[in-house]
Amino acid sequence: MSVTQIDFYTGAADRLLIACRLCAKAVQQGLRTVVHVPDERVAGQFDKLLWAFSPTGFVPHCRMDNKLAKVTPVIMNIPPALMEVDHFDILLNLDADMPPGFEQFSRVVEIVDETADGKQLARKRYRRYQEQGHDVRHHRIDGN
Repeated sequence: MSVTQIDFYTGAADRLLIACRLCAKAVQQGLRTVVHVPDERVAGQFDKLLWAFSPTGFVPHCRMDNKLAKVTPVIMNIPPALMEVDHFDILLNLDADMPPGFEQFSRVVEIVDETADGKQLARKRYRRYQEQGHDVRHHRIDGN
């Protein structure tokens, strides 16, 4: 069994904005990313933000079921769609639960906001990742 690196980014004032920034950084580094979103509402918000968050940049993205998904660097996955992970580097989780199949990725990114619920759910995921023996790391976001 391979160990997945799990990176928790805490202190996010705006989870979706931080997710956009991380996706843009991954694209610049040539890394392909699956963004696991909980539902259509969040998918729509994230899609709009990816188009508008940077006045000078563009983050190519589409949904998992789009015919261009295999050649697009950022893919949104909405449950219950199954993730085809063989050609992706990072899984960015925006869901409250651990995404199914996360262990197929070499790296998972979790963004934690400052709400009590967000922190509590993140602590549960953190413990579960640790219990399963994954390499869990913590990063504090400052000045977002």
